[in-house]
Amino acid sequence: MNPSPQKIFLLTLLKDKKQVRDRLAKLRQVINHHRYLYHVLDREEISAAALDSLKRELSELEKQFPELVTPDSPTQRIAGAPLRGFRKVTHQVAQWSFNDVFTPDELREFDARIKKILRPALKEGAPRAGLGTNPTYTTELKIDGFKIVLTYDQGVLKTAATRGNGQVGEDVTANVKTIESIPLTLTEPVSVVVEGEIWMGKKEFAALNERRRAAGEALFANPRNASAGTIRQLDPRIVAARRLDSFIYDLAAVYPVPDGTDFPLPLTQTEELERLKMLGFKVNRHWEQCENIEATINYWTKWQKRAPNEDYGIDGIVVKINEREYQTRLGYTGKAPRFVVAFKFKAEEATTVVEDIILQVGRTGVVTPVAVLRPVLLAGSTISRATLHNEDEIKRLDVRIGDTVIVRKAGDIIPDIVMALPDLRTGKEKPFVFPTYLEVCGGPIERIPGQAAHRCVNPNSFAQLRRKFYHFVSKSAFDIQGLGRKVIDLLLDQKLIASFPDIFTLKFGDLVDLPRFAEVSAEKLITAIDHSRHITLSRLLVALSIPHVGEELAELLATHFKTLQRLAATENKKLEMITGIGPIVAQAVHDWFRQPENQRMLERLLKHVMIKRMEKLVTIRLTAVADRTFVLTGSLPSLTREAAKQLIKQAGGKVVSAVSARVDYLVAGADPGSKYNKAEQLGVKIISEDAFQRLLKQ
Repeated sequence: MNPSPQKIFLLTLLKDKKQVRDRLAKLRQVINHHRYLYHVLDREEISAAALDSLKRELSELEKQFPELVTPDSPTQRIAGAPLRGFRKVTHQVAQWSFNDVFTPDELREFDARIKKILRPALKEGAPRAGLGTNPTYTTELKIDGFKIVLTYDQGVLKTAATRGNGQVGEDVTANVKTIESIPLTLTEPVSVVVEGEIWMGKKEFAALNERRRAAGEALFANPRNASAGTIRQLDPRIVAARRLDSFIYDLAAVYPVPDGTDFPLPLTQTEELERLKMLGFKVNRHWEQCENIEATINYWTKWQKRAPNEDYGIDGIVVKINEREYQTRLGYTGKAPRFVVAFKFKAEEATTVVEDIILQVGRTGVVTPVAVLRPVLLAGSTISRATLHNEDEIKRLDVRIGDTVIVRKAGDIIPDIVMALPDLRTGKEKPFVFPTYLEVCGGPIERIPGQAAHRCVNPNSFAQLRRKFYHFVSKSAFDIQGLGRKVIDLLLDQKLIASFPDIFTLKFGDLVDLPRFAEVSAEKLITAIDHSRHITLSRLLVALSIPHVGEELAELLATHFKTLQRLAATENKKLEMITGIGPIVAQAVHDWFRQPENQRMLERLLKHVMIKRMEKLVTIRLTAVADRTFVLTGSLPSLTREAAKQLIKQAGGKVVSAVSARVDYLVAGADPGSKYNKAEQLGVKIISEDAFQRLLKQ
């Protein structure tokens, strides 16, 4: 085979390493120039084929001289091996969310509010250079994407991080490097932190979903979900194949560099956007400077009509005070900057039916009514819940269980009910009455004096609710892999679950856009939930957190009654007649099944889960395995993973999925993975299948 032209060219340069270094520098410069033209400015000076040829030459040259590869080389946009996980990154600049407004009047109130705060500064503003007697505004499109924070050290991309909780995010640098519109090297050697949005074009989104449909994979609900799921992929090659794009909109920080390069912070937002373009970032070109608030409203009105024509998602506009000095004077609240608001477009609305109204207990014990809806597609997502806020809101809307209602998604994850449609009532609808007692509160609830909200009288009730969820998914109950405490907390905080049955209504689209989740982890959790839908009666009784009912008593009740229906219908006197059950326990079990909220919860739960037929009890043979904890990893020579688990359980041992200091043995087969390394670090005893079999016989 004849060598490629690139190879021949290489052979002529091998004699002079300086020529190689110079050629590499020139190639990188030219490739970056044309990347910027094509991906940022939508211009093309040379053909795509010619650019590919330059990239191939660069790649060939770097293979021959790997010591000359630089982190900012165009060849480093796509890493080779998949990542093992994302490390945490502490943001140098705190990441804020914007307050939302939804109507022109609310935006006018924002204008009046900031002018009141700025009144002393505005009076002295006229004589100051660049400042007028009134603030001006910069309006930008609010891109419906995935926020990214980029840190450059002397002009070279150092880290790309997700927003996370605003203080700590995830390092996704390897993935972001695959995005052609994000420069690996800036046009000036400055050290800066910039912020922007990563997005997927509508055409690319449609193509991605078509590929997933053909492969039998779950579809993304909208481009934003797809962007979030993509950027959390552990394999940068998958990210590169999905052709993400970006817009950068904020120069969050500028740091001095050793050579004293002068790059002061811009004085206005419009100047800031121009500076970002100058540094090589892709900036959305549709921003405008507005002299007053009415001009920003006109911009909003215009773009509400134009937005669907763009290839990227737009869910509103961002309105910022243009003058940086006024921004500084306005400062921040505890949650958001005062000098900017997100002016959302009119929310998409849809009609659906209220199938139930449930009560959710929040972190502080506040009880919030949530409508369980017949699933409906709204703003690209399937919606099955809507907040009703409080008792007064339910009365104002006159929402009843069974009503047809109008729902809208107005910026939050959980939508609002706009109004009920009483003309569609059949007479079977049921008004909702706030109870005086709530099981998840462990007692009564009360209306907070002077407020519309209710709360649990027991101040620790919200913690009790969380503990019950933790127990419901634990190994002794439904044993849902991947649904640990942090995930339960996240689902509760995001109002995606409020009662046990809600776990079984979760969909891929509910999870993939949440922190801690990516496509694979979301799919794994949905699969794990599906696998847990078949459960024994004894494990179900354990899961329900019935007072005094632990594993032993649950086994006793299941063996005696055989079905949940027989147990639920039994009076406490008959329960007392069972050996091992006293009057206190009998009364507690009897009362639990008589609580209306428990009956409703069970009715919903049994629509999603199936109780297995009773199996014969296995006699546990005490061995050296008894009371020991095991982790299984790798492929065992003769045993399946499930068979090994059953042997351990029959011998009185316990199997867990994660290695910790509390684990006694790691049974390792071929290709054991990271669990093997962690066991070594923690000093956990590692044994082969042969040693495991010998242990069973001791």
